[in-house]
Amino acid sequence: MQSLTSQGDPVAPESWGSCSDDDDDDPVSEIYISDSEIGVGKQQISNVGDNIQTDPNHDPSAMQLDPSELVVAHNINENGVSPNHPEDAPIREGAEDLPDEPRADDFEAMKDTVYMSVAEEPLNVLDHQYNSWEVKNWRSLSKKEHGPIFMAGGYPWRILLFPFGNSVDQCSVYVEHAFGAEGMPEMPEDWSCCVQFALVMWNPSDPNLYHTHAAHHRFTKEEGDWGFTRFLELRKMFSMPWVHYDRPLVEQECVNITAYIKVVEDETGVLWHSLNNYDSKKETGLVGLKNQGATCYLNSLLQSLYFTNAFRRAVYQIPTDTEETLDNSAYTLQRLFYQLQTSRYAVDTRELTRSFGWETRHVFEQQDVQELSRKLMELLESKMKGTSAEKLLSNLFSAKLKTFVSCINVDFESSRVEDFWDVQLNVSGMQALNNSFNDYIEEEKLDGDNKYYAGDEHKLQDANKGVKFISFPDVLNLQLKRFQYDPERDTMAKINDRWEYPESFDASPFLADEADRSESWEYQLHSVLVHQGDLNAGHYYAFIRPQKDGWFYKFDDDKVTKARLGEVLEENYGGEYRHLRRGPLRNPKGQKVMRQNSAYMLVYIRKSRVDKVLPPVLDSDIPTHLRERFEQETAEKERIRREREEQHLYLNVKVAYMDTFKQYGGFDVADFNADPQEDPSAPRRFRLLRATTLEAFIQHLGSELGIDHRRLRLWVMVNRQNRTTRPDQPIMDMRPTLEDILRRSATARDPSLRLWVEEAEEVDDKGNAVWPSFATASQQAVQKPAAPILLFLKCFDVESQTLTGVETIYISTEKKVDDMVPLIRQKMGWGEKGEKGEKGSGEEKMLLWEEIKPNMIETLKAKQTLKAAELQDGDIVCFQRSFEKKTTLAKLGLEKSHESIPPRVPDHYEDAREFYEYLFHKRRLTLMPHPTRNNNAQDLPTLDMDFNTKMPYDQFATKVGDELGVEGTHIRFYTVNGANGNPKLPVKRLGPHSASLFNILYPTGNYSQMTMNQKNDALYYETLDMTLTELETMKVVQMTWLSEGVSKEERYDLLVNKVGTMEDVIEALIKKASLEGEEEAGKIRIYETSNYKWFKDLSRAYQVMAINDYTNLVAERIPEEEIHADESEVMLISVFHFHGEPSRPHSMPFRFRILEGEPFKKTKERLEKRIGLKGKNFERIKFAVVKRSQYSKPHYLGDGKCSLLNNFDDD
Repeated sequence: MQSLTSQGDPVAPESWGSCSDDDDDDPVSEIYISDSEIGVGKQQISNVGDNIQTDPNHDPSAMQLDPSELVVAHNINENGVSPNHPEDAPIREGAEDLPDEPRADDFEAMKDTVYMSVAEEPLNVLDHQYNSWEVKNWRSLSKKEHGPIFMAGGYPWRILLFPFGNSVDQCSVYVEHAFGAEGMPEMPEDWSCCVQFALVMWNPSDPNLYHTHAAHHRFTKEEGDWGFTRFLELRKMFSMPWVHYDRPLVEQECVNITAYIKVVEDETGVLWHSLNNYDSKKETGLVGLKNQGATCYLNSLLQSLYFTNAFRRAVYQIPTDTEETLDNSAYTLQRLFYQLQTSRYAVDTRELTRSFGWETRHVFEQQDVQELSRKLMELLESKMKGTSAEKLLSNLFSAKLKTFVSCINVDFESSRVEDFWDVQLNVSGMQALNNSFNDYIEEEKLDGDNKYYAGDEHKLQDANKGVKFISFPDVLNLQLKRFQYDPERDTMAKINDRWEYPESFDASPFLADEADRSESWEYQLHSVLVHQGDLNAGHYYAFIRPQKDGWFYKFDDDKVTKARLGEVLEENYGGEYRHLRRGPLRNPKGQKVMRQNSAYMLVYIRKSRVDKVLPPVLDSDIPTHLRERFEQETAEKERIRREREEQHLYLNVKVAYMDTFKQYGGFDVADFNADPQEDPSAPRRFRLLRATTLEAFIQHLGSELGIDHRRLRLWVMVNRQNRTTRPDQPIMDMRPTLEDILRRSATARDPSLRLWVEEAEEVDDKGNAVWPSFATASQQAVQKPAAPILLFLKCFDVESQTLTGVETIYISTEKKVDDMVPLIRQKMGWGEKGEKGEKGSGEEKMLLWEEIKPNMIETLKAKQTLKAAELQDGDIVCFQRSFEKKTTLAKLGLEKSHESIPPRVPDHYEDAREFYEYLFHKRRLTLMPHPTRNNNAQDLPTLDMDFNTKMPYDQFATKVGDELGVEGTHIRFYTVNGANGNPKLPVKRLGPHSASLFNILYPTGNYSQMTMNQKNDALYYETLDMTLTELETMKVVQMTWLSEGVSKEERYDLLVNKVGTMEDVIEALIKKASLEGEEEAGKIRIYETSNYKWFKDLSRAYQVMAINDYTNLVAERIPEEEIHADESEVMLISVFHFHGEPSRPHSMPFRFRILEGEPFKKTKERLEKRIGLKGKNFERIKFAVVKRSQYSKPHYLGDGKCSLLNNFDDD
């Protein structure tokens, strides 16, 4: 098999082949005793679909090649190697069996035969020329030769020959344009030409000996030559006698090559176009929709609805101005239509699918288009109720249908008239639209055992049953049944039969006699929705005519192209290919080649209502709020785009100053990652040109802060080795730019320029700042000798349990630590040392620490100098006003009035060092109610709380319980899966992995393997009816309850005592599932299943401890027929479901009583009741007896009078 290798190249017919038939034996869905299961058959083709690799632009009917040859461009890569590696091309065989074929030198006759291997498409031929080249002295030719130039279609052409192969051991022959050759003009701008061509190599001494290939191609500047890399094997040309002849094709090193060139009209502009770099908006004025994964079916439907202009206007009329949220499907549909109407590029559908509630997995699943269309209509109708658009959809898409049953022998008819929104037509065996409509309205005769009951007066009567169309809608949606259940294969299958539909048709013959015929019922085709592929893997696209007399366009996801009428009709009828002159195309095995693309939905518009259905949609039809919202979003996107383009010119500057410091309660001077919009302590942010000077910046900063800029001084923030960020040194020279400063201080941690702004306390008589550490001269600032250092002060308040920034001070490094106390008292307004605090508060102390880094808080010694303490500019000193501890406890109401007092109040810290430790270990946790373990999960809150991760489990549970209003002992926690956010493992109260909250969030050791991918900032919680200690003595038993036969399964998690029995499990089930008691509704039994088969019954005394976590337990009411029977007479068999063969079981097994001598027909009636299936679902079941042997085959049962018991051996 050979195929094309260039982009857009068509595929040789062999690769289209018909669907294979190599499935296993027909997969009959059986049970022992079994219900039927609809499955999916094997994938038949591999060249279509959204979820497999395929060329989205490939159209199987767009080109058909000689089945045995390769058509490629001759391009060679830089290593001189052709990228094409097809199989050897076979020689022409069976010449004597062919009809009278012309000689190669009969050029006019050859013109009618050389294209036989290429699809004869209904194309307008502009010019048809041929030219022969006499090739002599073959072995003396160079690597590449050109034939004589000739004209076709007004353009120059020639043959390109590689006599010894284009990197292959075969002769390579191509057709190429001759623009730019000697004496020829240069190629026109944007030139292209669509050509069907054939190349014939023939023996000039005997023109009956020839070899030919044909193809078609769109010649462009990028693809200026096209042809056959493996035209013919060299050994066949020279050494071997030609088939049915006694001489070779090439004799005396001479051969002729004739090129036939048929230039065809490209009326759509995209004939054989690769669509690379194709601009849909430029070429058609229309745009497509992006495919999210497998949403091409949705794209086709949306485009069809969008170009039903009356529908688009109706959607615009839905009032959404008060509900402009992306959860509103009507609003997102309006947004989608607005973008299709105004956008330059393909539109994204993610907003719409998200409003449908679709998750990521849904966009990769093909869904039923008819169901989706109906749900969308129902949704929009509900949005239109009570508005001016209320009846618009039903007026467009809905009409009346009469369903009736009419008695033949008596005057009695039962009928009802109802609305319909679409018509589902049979395709299989129908051939055409009219046949399907006649089939739809064909009456069914009810007679024999199927007589109609016509009431007490007439009893059972022969009758005719059918439907009649009272009217058709303005927009008629026809759903073609291309996908149907195949009973022989027991699976769904695609119906690829040929089914023709016209461009227009008259619907009046299908109307009821009483229908109104005062207006024409002729319909014209508006949309054709196409499926390409098979049931399992396919691609969807649509052909739509937006204007009543305009072109059809092909909407293939993001590509929109003009389409010929043949593409819309013939190429989507389905069935086999019909274009070849020799009849239907067949693959090498002689099998017919079936089309993989066929229409599955048609939209017709009533001709007399076309102007009503397709009115022009003007800008004034678009809701004002929608237009304004998009204009705002467009402006915002433009702003962001402009910012991104100009980003290299700008610099982000983050500025911390005294106001932010005083509101900050964490480590360092500020959190430069905090957002000023959310955190008042966050540094201010400025986006400025990098070339801005410091002088200009400080003037701008002063105006922003409302401070005279002359009183401001900038300090560069630097990252110290201990990973803290502190002011390093002041900037006194205002001439450099912001970029200069950034270059000197930039770090990989933050690309922004970070600054501290200091405000001077003193100014001179000219209003200039006076800085303690610098003397300002006329031109520059000079640092004073033994200059004081700048320290930041933080205060820890024991009573409020807060740490806040206070002020900055200047102090000499020669001073002692104790010398800072008066300065602190002055800043705080606490008066002189030694004064009493609040009445009765006791003697006051001042405690001082240095904040070196988050986990290093060192006590400062009072008599030590600042130099000895290694304090420098930018260091932080934390102080605490302290009294006796007993006084603090008294204030908290914890005076020693009881026998025992905790050594420290939980979450209460007595000094700054402890509080710093809390800050270091603090984590904000999200606590969510467990979605399935809580009976009232929807009523429980989600909590966001701060915790110390060193907190023990009981203290953590108590704190959460206080917030929830429950006892901490009655809460159980679960870890959270980091991948999907679902609950994982329950947290045990006792154990090394729950000793503290940190151990729970960050498990270590072997246990961590079980908690991999665990979130460390969230937990689920469950409120319990008992203490967690009691709960850990219980066991969760998973139970499946059969409430309606075996067809309805309800699953429950039952909590029972580990030392209990099945009696306790049954009581827990009755309580959990709110069942009637056993005395009222009947006894309950429990049995165990394994591999979808009954394993054993569990007695009521069976121990809970004997149940493992993987046991499948099922509970059901014991059938009355077993309860009231004598135990010695009850004979039970096990029943299981299987698909095709017993080794493929599924669904719920059960035990069933068989009665001696009971005909199987009666047994089936009891089985129907036992299983819980009725009607057609039960009728599809096949019943079989299967022996216990592992490889035994099923013995299928009929409906005869034979007893089921007779089919069992004595064992």
